[in-house]
Amino acid sequence: MSGSPLIYCVEDDDSIRELICYALKSGGYQAEGFAESGDFWRRMEENTPRLVLLDIMLPGEDGMQLLHKMKNDAAQRNVPVIMLTAKTTELDKVAGLDAGADDYITKPFSVLELLSRVRAVLRRSQPTGAETLSCGEVTMDPLRRTVTSCGHPVELTYKEFELLCYMMRNCDIVLSRTRLMENVWGFDFEGESRTVDMHIKTLRQKLGAGGSIIKTVRGVGYKVSQRE
Repeated sequence: MSGSPLIYCVEDDDSIRELICYALKSGGYQAEGFAESGDFWRRMEENTPRLVLLDIMLPGEDGMQLLHKMKNDAAQRNVPVIMLTAKTTELDKVAGLDAGADDYITKPFSVLELLSRVRAVLRRSQPTGAETLSCGEVTMDPLRRTVTSCGHPVELTYKEFELLCYMMRNCDIVLSRTRLMENVWGFDFEGESRTVDMHIKTLRQKLGAGGSIIKTVRGVGYKVSQRE
């Protein structure tokens, strides 16, 4: 077990936390549970996990506050996070995903679903090397998480960066909205078209003249390409 991925679970319900940790250990992972943010932050300073399972409704700092702090910390921003919550509305999901969560599991959930989502997020978060991606006037460094357009640095949100990175790694390939949702947000949910379209629009605006590399393929989706 010493070489297996370490996963932290922040959940104030003792029975749910114990069930999750038991399921993770049974699935071959190392698991540690925390009932509140203080113990979690202290452990994060000692050892960085491969994945964090994060409940939203917590005493003191809630899950969204913890997520924002993680994504604003250079040492922790690349640790993937799966939100665990009873909140099921589309707006709740979009808020969590746009803040940097990699997936969103609503309660109640099955152990099999949990382990499947964990495996999927760990696969997507595997390092892919130190390559620099370029298309037209846009260049990005996935490891340093930097983007330039026409030679100028561009500030992107976590999901905007992930979306652009995925599209640039699939240059000249037409990507449907469903495929983008599955590979960037981690799963499909109602309202996917609005979410993808909104992020594409913002990306084009932030990239300025370089945003012309993002092409709309009517009736299908989008692609990144230098060609018209």
